Amino acid sequence: MFVYVACHIVCVLRALCVLTGRVSGSYQPVCDSGGEIVRTDKQMRTRNHIAIFMYGLTGGGVPRRSISLANAFAATGQHVDLVVLDASGELGGLIAPSVRLVDVGGMRIRLPLIRRKRRWQFALARRPLAAYLRRAAPNVLLSADNYANLAAVRARETSGWNGTLFLSQRNHTSTYAARRPELIAAIREEYPKADAVVAVSEGVAADLRDLGLPPDLVRTIYNPVVEPGFFEMAAEPIDHPWFGSGPPVVLAAGRIGAQKDFPTLLQAFSRLRARGTEARLVILGEGKTSQARTDLKALAGDLGIAQWVDIPGFVPSALPYIARADLFVLSSRWEGLPGVLIEALACGTPVVSTDCPSGPFEILEGGKYGPLVPTGDAEAMAEAMATVLSSRPEAKYLKARGNTFSSEAAVERYLELIASRHARGTLQ
Repeated sequence: MFVYVACHIVCVLRALCVLTGRVSGSYQPVCDSGGEIVRTDKQMRTRNHIAIFMYGLTGGGVPRRSISLANAFAATGQHVDLVVLDASGELGGLIAPSVRLVDVGGMRIRLPLIRRKRRWQFALARRPLAAYLRRAAPNVLLSADNYANLAAVRARETSGWNGTLFLSQRNHTSTYAARRPELIAAIREEYPKADAVVAVSEGVAADLRDLGLPPDLVRTIYNPVVEPGFFEMAAEPIDHPWFGSGPPVVLAAGRIGAQKDFPTLLQAFSRLRARGTEARLVILGEGKTSQARTDLKALAGDLGIAQWVDIPGFVPSALPYIARADLFVLSSRWEGLPGVLIEALACGTPVVSTDCPSGPFEILEGGKYGPLVPTGDAEAMAEAMATVLSSRPEAKYLKARGNTFSSEAAVERYLELIASRHARGTLQ
């Protein structure tokens, strides 16, 4: 009873937040301990009922691409639920009004101790997700990323729901989980219980097969990146003195941490400056703690480049910065299908990328659309940056490549995959 009452108190508070503008977007999140739907819209009575399950509305690639996919599904007339553990966050304003937001998190998942580990939160979410599946009965559940995928498999088993389950794998698994053997073991055991595992790149797909997943279970569908309104968002104004005048601006963006390897980028930029190239570097993003950005600034100081480096932290959208940069650099140690690299191409911004597993090689077609350098190699990165800055490729050439990663193409592939699983008897 306490949890039930507390959850409804949270609902009231969130509704007030919507009314006062503290939660952006034209939707009102549904809050319950079992996923009960309390809002219906006439425009949602469509052919397929597709639920997309992910953590929440903060962060980078996974939530942004999931929201883009939800919006794109809805634009084709599908009935779409975006099911999350936490409906608060700065990305709420990106959700289309025709997409229903369902919060299955509950109070326990938001306890400070539990919030420390995503895997704990997703473990606790299995029962409310199962209840949502029983009550809402979507035709298709598409979950996004490791722990969401594992929770979705377990929820399906306990709910009695007989819909179609797709698991979306967003990172190169064996690299990302190299120090997490228990996660690798869970993926090998649980993923085959799904109807399909959707890899966001051929590299991710090959890695999953190498881990032992049945080859015919794994499909590749590129993430939706270039979506309606993309170029309008890219043209939005930004407030930064370095863009538009002065020396060229090199840009990087992403969560500060081991994956993005910004220290190697700083070392490469230091070498670029030492070569005599006049340039400035902007790194957008935050780490899990504020200390991550502080440490990165300290490294810039130690390298003697602090006056030419700015690390301003989180911005609502990196896209207008990407569109105005002279060069975008992806310094990652691993990826799945880095959307920021595609965004840069679609904007006509030149790029340099590490040849990390996986995604950049496919996006750039082996270096055809931008140099690929070894991971962790500051000298090779500096040389590639100098080359591109001195001889910029033609923008229309880059744009043509970037625009192939459209939301329309992604939705078409997903709908084809849904149709191919019709034999389960779950689709109307």
